[in-house]
Amino acid sequence: MHLHRSNFTRTKFTVYDWQPQYEGAKVSSSRCRRWLASKQINPLASSGIVDIGEVSYEYNLLKSRGPRRIHCSIQCPADEGTAIDPEEANQPSSPSSLVLYNKLPRWHEHLQCWCLNFHGRVMVASVKNFQLIAPAGTGEPWGVQDDETVILQFGKVEDDVFTMDYRQPLSAFQAFAICLTSFGSKLACE
Repeated sequence: MHLHRSNFTRTKFTVYDWQPQYEGAKVSSSRCRRWLASKQINPLASSGIVDIGEVSYEYNLLKSRGPRRIHCSIQCPADEGTAIDPEEANQPSSPSSLVLYNKLPRWHEHLQCWCLNFHGRVMVASVKNFQLIAPAGTGEPWGVQDDETVILQFGKVEDDVFTMDYRQPLSAFQAFAICLTSFGSKLACE
């Protein structure tokens, strides 16, 4: 189970996950946590909400047409089998933090629109379509070699049908949580 929390303009989202508490864990003290804790299925299970990442959309103050700019910081284990330390969860420079940003599209003169190469996976132009990449050469253990390595791509296939492709180090949960933030209007971005 997970939840999102956004600011008023829906440009900044925090992603939470349930994790069993252990000694020294940092648990969110938000009202949302207290409400969810009262709705637990198994009251014997000791669990807490842990902040695992943040997704933000850049403000578009000029209201110009163009792609959204996305910046994402998600906690990823440094190597297989290692749990994320909640003490590091709110530190963007921690070794387990993966920073992603959207790949900038190119302007297609003939089609008169912004384009990204989804290799045939996306069929419909949409403001929700995006590809996230990690900066090259930052020394992550998951081996991003260049700025062209797409970690997560999300796009529209037809009305109400979308596709999501992701790769290591993101989990399916993390990728899906990031993609969910693209739905809904962003007051400051559109």
